[in-house]
Amino acid sequence: MGPWWILVGGRSRLGRSLAESLALDHRLVLTSSKPWDEESRWLESLSKRTQVRTFRWNADDPELVPTMMADLVALGDAGAVLENAVIAAGTFPESHLGHWDAASLEATWRTNLTFPLLAAQALAPHLADGGCLHLLLDTAIHHPFLKRMPYTASKAGLAALVPALAMALAPRVRVVGHAIGTVLPNEESDPADLAERNLLKRLGTPEDLARAIRYAAASPYLTGDILTLDGGWRWA
Repeated sequence: MGPWWILVGGRSRLGRSLAESLALDHRLVLTSSKPWDEESRWLESLSKRTQVRTFRWNADDPELVPTMMADLVALGDAGAVLENAVIAAGTFPESHLGHWDAASLEATWRTNLTFPLLAAQALAPHLADGGCLHLLLDTAIHHPFLKRMPYTASKAGLAALVPALAMALAPRVRVVGHAIGTVLPNEESDPADLAERNLLKRLGTPEDLARAIRYAAASPYLTGDILTLDGGWRWA
């Protein structure tokens, strides 16, 4: 049985796809904010391939920090050692200039910036020596989304903390960011049109991201950097 990895944000489509890929050779801890349709059946299927444990970590929970700390202490007491942590949690809301208000902005920061930072803070002491903390970002850090400026700002803030966290946690834990382009477009999008907007003329896949995460995890001299997987979208 492979080493333990934790995937924060396993409820989303991308999180689920990553979990299925990583389950081939890793034991998994998966977090989600709340139950989702078919969760029990999916977890049962995943458990046939590897050991799986689950936590409920909700960005809106006022007891989030002590909950995370207690869960991770219990995990360690059970003998699980985390080699890698992938923080994939986030939302992708449209928010046009002229329609912002304090409540919607705060909600965007809380899910896309505050929660990942609190998760990183909780996870860092529990990662094995030489382990890696992976932060999922967005290629918008290179080219802002004008319809999603608050989202872009939160991802830019998280990106700025990749080298800062790498310095704070060195030399014991490494930190790598992954700025991804379109991997799983929403139902309202035109996949063909999105594919035409990058140099490789195709959309990304969860397997593309999984390969990058595996590469970073297996590269002991890599830390404080951001890998971009957008098919060259920012250059097109």
